[in-house]
Amino acid sequence: MRTALVFPGQGSQAVGMGKALAREFPAARDVFKRVDAALSQNLSQLMFEGPEADLTLTANAQPALMAASIAALRVLETETGFKVAKQAAYVAGHSLGEYSALCAAGSLTLEDAARLLRLRGEAMQKAVPVGEGAMAAILGLEFGQVVKIATEAASDLYLTGAICQAANDNGAGQVVISGTTAAVERAMELAKLAGAKRALLLPVSAPFHSALMQPAAVAMEAALQSVEIRPPTPPLVANVEASAVAEPEAIRSDLVAQVTGTVRWRESVAYMSAHGVTRFIELGAGKVLTGLIKRIVEGATAISIGAPADVAAFSAPAKP
Repeated sequence: MRTALVFPGQGSQAVGMGKALAREFPAARDVFKRVDAALSQNLSQLMFEGPEADLTLTANAQPALMAASIAALRVLETETGFKVAKQAAYVAGHSLGEYSALCAAGSLTLEDAARLLRLRGEAMQKAVPVGEGAMAAILGLEFGQVVKIATEAASDLYLTGAICQAANDNGAGQVVISGTTAAVERAMELAKLAGAKRALLLPVSAPFHSALMQPAAVAMEAALQSVEIRPPTPPLVANVEASAVAEPEAIRSDLVAQVTGTVRWRESVAYMSAHGVTRFIELGAGKVLTGLIKRIVEGATAISIGAPADVAAFSAPAKP
């Protein structure tokens, strides 16, 4: 059985994430302590106690989700003997989860991942004034259909400076679009006319993974130049390539491109499945990726580990 480790992105955060792991396991407490120190902030208290409004701020949510994911991984390792380098064929993460994946595979240190995600969150928030950009989920259409709709909306002669593009290809007829508010709203109208089951605005503070994020991409390019990136073991399946990457400079380039590019999650999961992966383990907060994977790859085993009970279930012997 080939296994891939996958790591969630923004939207999976919730007050209380990681708290039970920290209460029961020293390995989790160590992760949270190190992230707090790296950021000179009691981020773990915000994760455990809230308030929710502060946790959902992009600059807090991104490093917090990474911390929750790595805490779950470290507990899995210490409690079950799971070895990432030997027992995982690939790592992959959804958007910010790519940093969690690189940390898990030994490519980034925990501290560097935390500081990069803090900067990434701040840069993405600053890139576009609040209200000028939006994101929306389009349900029930194929990815290619949504790309055409986004292109049509962006070329609308009545919309000045319109930008609209596919931000996330999540699979199973779920595509997220991103861009200027008017263009995204126009694309939602076009999607409904094309037969979309639903088209709904997402409660986000900025148009992530669109060309409007270019200032954030510039900031991340500078930040990544000052950080050591080692070859990940196992390889990373990168968002923008939907294929395995292990060369540090290629990873550095992909992390910059990812800020404005499409998260090709459907293709990434399909790539891992085509290369023999039959078990996917989602580490950290929520079960979003677990649900998506089950819909992308029929018959795949997908489990989530984010609480002590999940670890216990994983380590328990299989029933005959």
